[in-house]
Amino acid sequence: MPVDITWWGHATATVRDSGVAVLTDPLLTRRCAHLWRRRGAVPPPAVLGADVVVVSHLHADHLHLRSLARLAPGTPLVLPRGAVRAVPGLRRLAARLPVYELTPGEALPFGPVTIRAVPAAHDGRRLPVGPRRVSALGYVIEGASRTYYAGDTGLFDGMARETGPVDTVLLPVGGWGPGLGHGHLNAERAARALTRLRPAHAVPVHYGTYWPLGFAAVRPHEFHAPGDEFVRHAARLAPGVRVHRLGHGERVRVPVGPAVRE
Repeated sequence: MPVDITWWGHATATVRDSGVAVLTDPLLTRRCAHLWRRRGAVPPPAVLGADVVVVSHLHADHLHLRSLARLAPGTPLVLPRGAVRAVPGLRRLAARLPVYELTPGEALPFGPVTIRAVPAAHDGRRLPVGPRRVSALGYVIEGASRTYYAGDTGLFDGMARETGPVDTVLLPVGGWGPGLGHGHLNAERAARALTRLRPAHAVPVHYGTYWPLGFAAVRPHEFHAPGDEFVRHAARLAPGVRVHRLGHGERVRVPVGPAVRE
């Protein structure tokens, strides 16, 4: 059975496997703090019909309270353990959304799909005022296929062991500012991750959507180029992986055989 993956921009994507729509790190507004959406339309209201939502860590461009508040009542929300305690705004959401907190290695079934939490090498605190450390996560969505959504992470020892065998990966390849700090993948490091994970398919995410106001002239290649750079590095380092560089709102159908782009 094919898996449909739609990239809405930044780290927001819909993975549909076995009829279950999983929405990742929803950021559904034109602005997030000092960041403005520079490419792609705001995701349509239909994305709010997801069957389950996963949030990888507490940074505001991944755990975006205004976007989560738009979810339909009863939508399951999967978070890193300790998130509700660390972010007071989540307590109000928990009154109408079933909230599940996971640590690496834990898993939850949602119909025919299981969502398994895996580690991420990233500072997952709520910044700039979040002293309480909450681990960042990635997730493996296991149904007819196995799809790894990495959230934000750097390369780390045991990455392939923790995720296990995967068919498709959604990897961050950039950021939202002029440069990347510790705990991130850039285009080349993401391609090196492919050599460890050995998937059949890869989709680059977390680039080319949001950019600080006034930063258009500051190292603009950091905004525009990571997707193409990932394609180039992947072809050199992991030529057996089929990379799908999607445009905003574009979908790829990943079957057992060749992928079909729409």
